[in-house]
Amino acid sequence: MIRRKSILCLIAALSLFGPLIALSQDATQSQNASQDTSSNLTLVLNGQSDQPVPVMRTNGHSYVELEALAHAVQGTLSFRGNRVELTLPGAGTAASPSSSNQGFSKGFLRAAIEFMGTLREWRTALATAIQNSFPLATDWLGQYRMRASDSLRLAGVAASTDADRNAYQLLGNESQNMSQLSDKYLAQRANLTYIAQDALENDDLNQRIVACGHALGAMAGSGQFVDDPSCH
Repeated sequence: MIRRKSILCLIAALSLFGPLIALSQDATQSQNASQDTSSNLTLVLNGQSDQPVPVMRTNGHSYVELEALAHAVQGTLSFRGNRVELTLPGAGTAASPSSSNQGFSKGFLRAAIEFMGTLREWRTALATAIQNSFPLATDWLGQYRMRASDSLRLAGVAASTDADRNAYQLLGNESQNMSQLSDKYLAQRANLTYIAQDALENDDLNQRIVACGHALGAMAGSGQFVDDPSCH
């Protein structure tokens, strides 16, 4: 483990230029060796002299061959386009944090909050019309439905982490429930069915929408996904 950490520190300090790696020298060495074109110097890794790496000195700088370095650290060297990749044993490629532990991405969070705002406006318009016995028109409520649909689509495009994608499913459920609630009262009004002013207060679907909205708001505040049953 100590050897691997030492090697990683060495690799991080090397700059790749074609097949060679330049190692910086102090000012005195650079001046004294400015005319050197070769040397029998060797690079010893972590004090292990069994696999020294030849060093070439020229113009005050020292270089080592990538192939020799890869062999010394028992790594693999590959060339892909303009990239030179040196992989250490057991290291593989640099692992990125699990997307499931990243929480919500900033882009998705902004889009989700925007969507919840449009959904809240839709529900408020419906509630105001019912509480005041205003006419309910498909075209009028359809404008809110369209804006919510556009906002939901943007949230889906912005989703990039597992938390984003899981929350997007709940946003979709919330949108469907709001559509059902709106269609329910539009149909009742079209059939000339009496709608009590407090109808939404006793409507289970409306209560689920409110509860899910609170749950989604709490998720946005914490930045972490929680699968709330009210959103299903």
